[in-house]
Amino acid sequence: MPISEVILWQAIRGKQLGVKFRRQYVAGNYILDFYAPKIKLAIEIDGETHFISPEIQEQDKTRDHFLENKGIKVLRFLNPDIMNNLNGVLRAILDEINLTPSLILPLGKGEEGGG
Repeated sequence: MPISEVILWQAIRGKQLGVKFRRQYVAGNYILDFYAPKIKLAIEIDGETHFISPEIQEQDKTRDHFLENKGIKVLRFLNPDIMNNLNGVLRAILDEINLTPSLILPLGKGEEGGG
């Protein structure tokens, strides 16, 4: 696992962001870097080759299209994003998690709708 993936894994493993992520998750013919099954969120960490090779860019588009058709949202980050702006990456992931309706917590007892 590249160092950028190790760094991100240390920050998201064990439900540190409120959801369980799996690493190296198989989806169809693809292996996702990280995946949260409960909210169908995939995180991909891309190296430089993803931007210098038109073939790899096309493969990424095909992969993303397949995943989107399965209802899986894909967030992509570059290796330097992880190395130089981990807090910004984590904020972007948390923002996406917070957009997920299934994670809206119920109101506690005594509050409106809490029963």
